[in-house]
Amino acid sequence: MSAQLAQIFTQGMTLSGLQRLMLMLPLCLSIAVIYKTTRCQRMQEVPTAAAVLWGTIVIGMFAVGIGLWLLFQIAV
Repeated sequence: MSAQLAQIFTQGMTLSGLQRLMLMLPLCLSIAVIYKTTRCQRMQEVPTAAAVLWGTIVIGMFAVGIGLWLLFQIAV
């Protein structure tokens, strides 16, 4: 059991592009929740505000990624 657990941390995992993209979503959500928890006056505001911020972060990251990809396509 412990050897299998150690193997997870010592050998890299092969992830496809979609799997790497899906790993970004919970990271952005946790950042949004923590940030909004520190900024909102009432706890009832946190879920809605965090969801809006999460969407903004994800859309912004996609926009930057597409913009950089287009810039790369133009440069090459």
